[in-house]
Amino acid sequence: MATQTLSTAEITQLLVAWSAGDAAALEQLAPLVHSELHRIALRHLGRQPDGQLLQASALINEAYLRLIDWKNVRWQNRAHFFGVAAQLMRRVLVDEYREQQ
Repeated sequence: MATQTLSTAEITQLLVAWSAGDAAALEQLAPLVHSELHRIALRHLGRQPDGQLLQASALINEAYLRLIDWKNVRWQNRAHFFGVAAQLMRRVLVDEYREQQ
């Protein structure tokens, strides 16, 4: 099942189900949002100075680990999810940069 085959409403339904504690919804959702997360990660990495150690997959994984720790988040829609994911990726990169300094 590709991201293009699900409507924004269907992805939002999976996000809402995941917010409600449905682990199966998260399992369905993860592969569907991966390509968009990868695109966001590449965009953020392209803005980083030379010497950046993280690759796109590692950045996605770090952001994912932070996302799944959020227990009380109520996803409003697909845009809300990707906005939060992008913000977390930025935080990961800032943390990584600070650690390198």
